[in-house]
Amino acid sequence: MAQHAIELILMRQLASYLVTPMFVVDTAGDLVYYNVPAEQMLGLRFDETGEMALEEWGSAFKPTDEHGTPLPLDELPLVKVVDTRHPAQGSFWIRGLDGVSRYISVAAFPLIEQGGRDLGSVAVFWEERVR
Repeated sequence: MAQHAIELILMRQLASYLVTPMFVVDTAGDLVYYNVPAEQMLGLRFDETGEMALEEWGSAFKPTDEHGTPLPLDELPLVKVVDTRHPAQGSFWIRGLDGVSRYISVAAFPLIEQGGRDLGSVAVFWEERVR
């Protein structure tokens, strides 16, 4: 496991206590952690995947639009946050590593300390009911 800022480690700890599915990434966008509720939606435990580079997690869950067209990495809300340091949101389809397709909404935001240092980013997400 790579060395991370203490604040990012604390964010990981907080995420482990919450029932909201969460992704935590470092300043490069590399996955540091996803919690148990996220595991249930993504179809694989974090202990089984471990940390992943942005390019790996960005395609592992096969994000697509409503027509099944794969989304480019730079259209994913969490990647937008990593690139711009501004909050982003969006909804799209993913295919979990368990093979189940889910329509999710994502809200992502940067983690910036009071002194302005970039610490990483977080995404919270939830499954939407498709009508």
